[in-house]
Amino acid sequence: MSEPPAPQAKRPYNSPARRQRVAETRERIVAAGAALVREFTTWDWDGLTFRAVAERAGISERTVYRHFPTERHLHDAVMARLEDEAGITYEDVELANVASVTARFFESLHRFAVEETVHTPIGPAFVGADDRRRAALLRAVGAEAPDLTEGQQRIAAGLLDVMWSPASYERLARAWKLDDETAFGAVEWVMAKVVSAIRSGEIADVARSAERPAVKRTRRRPPAAP
Repeated sequence: MSEPPAPQAKRPYNSPARRQRVAETRERIVAAGAALVREFTTWDWDGLTFRAVAERAGISERTVYRHFPTERHLHDAVMARLEDEAGITYEDVELANVASVTARFFESLHRFAVEETVHTPIGPAFVGADDRRRAALLRAVGAEAPDLTEGQQRIAAGLLDVMWSPASYERLARAWKLDDETAFGAVEWVMAKVVSAIRSGEIADVARSAERPAVKRTRRRPPAAP
């Protein structure tokens, strides 16, 4: 009587080939998510859904869900990818490299279709007030430092304008939880440092550094509607 054939060994469920396919699928999902957010015209990621990513990646929603149990997990993975592409590692930030890390962050922004990060009021009264404020700052800088070039004066006035902006105060008060008096004092301190640099002529060195030749950057535009 012949012996029954030996049962075939079951293929390991967690085989190297399967792990590679899992990794490739996850990469496909994250890449699709990153491509989607670059096309968003705002920083609102409500459109970064399982369905949208699945359609972009050409896979099922169930597959996306197997890799990311919630959309928050998906968003975090996409954010990590964008930070990696920008060369940003927050864990390694020190005072010695904070300027270069910030520069890489700003450099990465041209890859996105977002036109405006901070909302600017567009009403005529607000636009008029903004124009008058910028003209006043340019006039003040020109009066104190007439030897600066026009570009250098614009940089100096622009730095003062950034600190004058409500967004600077709101960032200090909301994100850093400073009380009003402390936030206002911090803004005044930075503005005083800029004014001192203008009066001493140091701002010219800063401006020349900022005006160094750079590759022209163009913001991405969202694809035209079909």
